[in-house]
Amino acid sequence: MKTSAGILLFKREKNSQYYFLVHPGGPYWKNKDAGAWSIPKGEIVPDEDPLERALIEFKEETGQTIQGKFTALSPVKQKGGKTVYAWALESDLDTSGLYSNTLQMEWPPRSSKMIEIPEVDQWEWFESAEAKRRINPAQAAFIDELEKILNEVK
Repeated sequence: MKTSAGILLFKREKNSQYYFLVHPGGPYWKNKDAGAWSIPKGEIVPDEDPLERALIEFKEETGQTIQGKFTALSPVKQKGGKTVYAWALESDLDTSGLYSNTLQMEWPPRSSKMIEIPEVDQWEWFESAEAKRRINPAQAAFIDELEKILNEVK
């Protein structure tokens, strides 16, 4: 079964927490919003360090490198069966000037026509409740777990 690794970037402003999410590019995701957003993530290849893959994917999907003290979160299993590993990092990131790598996909399906699409077409910070509404439902558990950890630290 497939596994992915990603980064849940968060920041605190006033009494709110905000989460950095990405929206997948391409025609399939074009008009999808609630439940379509994700943490920046990508597939782990065998024998690869998952955190290393998460950092590579963050760079590919935003054009930015990040570093700091990462907090491992419990993996989640998405509806399609994919297991996602995530690490939280508190950091601010300016969304202007972000860019994503591109990939080739067949579109329309079974047409043999290839189009180039951005892996990610939108980047945005969302306050907690809105982030939970927009993120892939399984990944909302990352936000819940992080908020529990942060509340214990207070």
